[in-house]
Amino acid sequence: MAENPPTASAKSELRRQLLGARRALSPDIRRAAAEALAVTALELPELAGARTVAAYVSVGGEPGTRELLDALRTAGKRVLLPLLLPDNDLDWAVYEGPGSLAEAAHPGKMRLLEPSGPALGPDAVTQADAVLLPGLAVDGRGMRLGRGGGSYDRVLQRLERAGAHPALVVLLYDDEVVARVPEEPHDHPVQAVATPSGVRRFSS
Repeated sequence: MAENPPTASAKSELRRQLLGARRALSPDIRRAAAEALAVTALELPELAGARTVAAYVSVGGEPGTRELLDALRTAGKRVLLPLLLPDNDLDWAVYEGPGSLAEAAHPGKMRLLEPSGPALGPDAVTQADAVLLPGLAVDGRGMRLGRGGGSYDRVLQRLERAGAHPALVVLLYDDEVVARVPEEPHDHPVQAVATPSGVRRFSS
């Protein structure tokens, strides 16, 4: 979906700043953040009570999710992970543990780790009780700034069309909870944010 020019410019500048800050984080800080996130995220009632969680495998400087994925499985959750489709939409497959992930090469994109089990179809996400969203920032209203690729905009539109209302939770570093995120009419607020130091829930 096209962004209006002023908002697109504001989003691009904020993305640039936040990505630069992520690149500056040391491996030790990233490792500690991932370990802490696996603990704090499960404190959210939306995750603790979920039977099926749609999650993702972190890439690059994103807050690490590998420990969290295993913690969710250990807690008895069915975990769905995305498979990137050629048109940037997402299919889904069940996470069966670290050994079930395989490196996938997508032309023009970084290599991703994706589940090797059978694809369930893009609509599988509508079965989730909670959806973990990647992002770069969230503000006090729960508005999320994504990477700009559009994959999760499609996921959110699919949920809306299906009348599905899973809890939307974004995973971030502590200093990525900001004063204000530029927004557009199609942007969806999240219900909560989990960071290494704790969780925050937003009113509907």
